[in-house]
Amino acid sequence: MTGATTLDRPVEHDGTAVAEFLDDFFAERIARAAEHGGDYERLWSAARDAATGGKRIRPALVLAAHHAFAGGDSASAVRLAAAFELLHTAFVIHDDVIDHDLVRRGAPNVAGRFALDGVARGLSVSRANEYGEASAILAGDLLISGAHRLVAELDAPGEMRGALLELIDECVFLAAAGEHADVRFAAGSTAGEREILAMIENKTASYSFSAPLRAGALLGGATPDAVDRLGEIGRHLGVAFQLRDDVLGVYGSAALTGKSVLGDLREGKQTLLIAYARGHAQWSAVAVEFGRPDLDDDAAARLRAAIEASGARARVERLIAERCEAAITAVENPILPAALRDGLTATAHECVERSR
Repeated sequence: MTGATTLDRPVEHDGTAVAEFLDDFFAERIARAAEHGGDYERLWSAARDAATGGKRIRPALVLAAHHAFAGGDSASAVRLAAAFELLHTAFVIHDDVIDHDLVRRGAPNVAGRFALDGVARGLSVSRANEYGEASAILAGDLLISGAHRLVAELDAPGEMRGALLELIDECVFLAAAGEHADVRFAAGSTAGEREILAMIENKTASYSFSAPLRAGALLGGATPDAVDRLGEIGRHLGVAFQLRDDVLGVYGSAALTGKSVLGDLREGKQTLLIAYARGHAQWSAVAVEFGRPDLDDDAAARLRAAIEASGARARVERLIAERCEAAITAVENPILPAALRDGLTATAHECVERSR
């Protein structure tokens, strides 16, 4: 999604409330951490900075779903939305460790900051990187724990609170399954369409779209049928969103996405683009370049041309459109409030059209 979406508009003030809630959350944790030394205080400060500046897609979905069914604002909805942002930040921090990335959005990430700190303290580069990655793992763990605590402390009936905790637990469970599969694929395990789509649903679609919509609706008093319908819509949107990310990771603009267009090719990331291109003559001719850590712009251009020539990019574009159309079809049901239907339809179109 780009900028402010239709989903943002009905809950714009709640979006501000989420930012303020997170500011307070981190301020309290940083103050507590200071009692245990400056390094731990800096760890929490780095975690706070990692949670700043993103699109806040997941809180917007929680709040939009809650607003649609509850018809008003809720401190509990803000707390729940913040929990999903903490969870997302934790997964991003851990994902960077798994990928051995030290930079995000053009600046040192949590691991990068503490790696630089280690070098400044006289550690070797390898030991400093180990220190940085260990620090990032701990930061991510702390935020996962924080997300669970926020939901456990919701001002909601016990049965509802239990169901929301189950949703958060399911997010962690499925995201770990998807991440584990992603690492296996990157290590050289051949993956086909079914395996890659399952990985995307687990790693991204579940916690980024399906669960936030379900959680907001559940807290807002939606019927079980409506909650289930939103879960289905979220799965389609999440897959379309990630497939668009995969295309932008190879063909996008680094200036717009803030992400290198060499990263996925250097990493040897097994996306549907690669699964569809594999076996085509033009891909086979350049496949040796794929996954090279020292891949340069010329070699990347050859890989992009081969993917295009194989028809893989066109196939992925068709699948993005199909998933968005499936989401729109699922949205068109009176079981969902009209404002939410409109917002989700607009979001589906953005999944197809976005450039960052």
